[in-house]
Amino acid sequence: MSRKSSLDAIFQTGPLPAVPSPVESLEASNGPSDGSNPPLEASNPLPAPRIRSGAVAAMGSALEHLASRAEVAEQIETGSAIVELDAELLDGSFVADRVSDATDPTLDTLVESIRESGQQVPILVRPHPSKPGRYQIAFGHRRARACRALRRPVRAVVRPLTDAELVVAQGKENLDRRNLSYIERAFFAFRLEALTFTRDVICAAMGVHKPDVSNYITVARTVPEHVVAAIGPAPKAGGPRWRALAELIRTAPPNKVDRILGDPSFQGRPTDERFAELLEALAPKADVKKVEVWKDKTGRKLARVERGDQRFILSLDEKLEPSFGNYLLGRLPELLADFKAGKD
Repeated sequence: MSRKSSLDAIFQTGPLPAVPSPVESLEASNGPSDGSNPPLEASNPLPAPRIRSGAVAAMGSALEHLASRAEVAEQIETGSAIVELDAELLDGSFVADRVSDATDPTLDTLVESIRESGQQVPILVRPHPSKPGRYQIAFGHRRARACRALRRPVRAVVRPLTDAELVVAQGKENLDRRNLSYIERAFFAFRLEALTFTRDVICAAMGVHKPDVSNYITVARTVPEHVVAAIGPAPKAGGPRWRALAELIRTAPPNKVDRILGDPSFQGRPTDERFAELLEALAPKADVKKVEVWKDKTGRKLARVERGDQRFILSLDEKLEPSFGNYLLGRLPELLADFKAGKD
């Protein structure tokens, strides 16, 4: 099966088959209800009604209930119906794709949206492979969290997915929604590799090529997880800035990074500001230069001096004094000796 066919099989979006209610089934068995039945004639009298005992009626009702439950179970098994699940029965994917952010305002917005309009888009889950009666989320973790906060059931499609199908579904949803930050995608790739998924599966899950996956994994290997947890997802920081930060963290003293992360003022900032603050704090400081111009007695600008952090740069205008530079260079040993003697 081609990759496209496999994805189509996982993400089939066709209309779901309607399940007729007992009333609709009864009406269908009795024929049309729009008045199109032929009139009864004496030669075709209405059959005498059958009178059911209470036990028989109860048994019939029980059989109908079991049949309905069996039909729903079959639909769940084939993934052809949207069902409502208790939010407390849902577990997250075995590979995380998001970085928690306590300052994220979008979750509250999602909660309010579901409170007012309901959960419009179902999540995708599979029966939990090691916990009977529970389900594992492929995608829709934030919707599940919002429904749990509202104490309402979660609308979900249940499909029997393999591990590879689950991560491909999880990655495709993130790719379609385009709401994972660079570092979240990097750690998603890193965790998939740690779980021994092949690069082909990782590429399919993330919709990228192998060189891109290599770049993601390199960044995730360099930036410690506790640093990412302290910064948050930083959605405005793209790949180049994260790669720059990774290099700065690699060469920085560990206590410097931890000291910045532990500052209460750092922790109270939004995630993108936390990223920018750490990047600026670790970046080498630009050499602040102070420029002076030296003039001789006639007012000629003969020399230019630049003073910086432990640097003193003297530039001579050789057009005005072509031989003065060589003279000064030849006198440097003598000048240095006089300078040291004066200090002593």
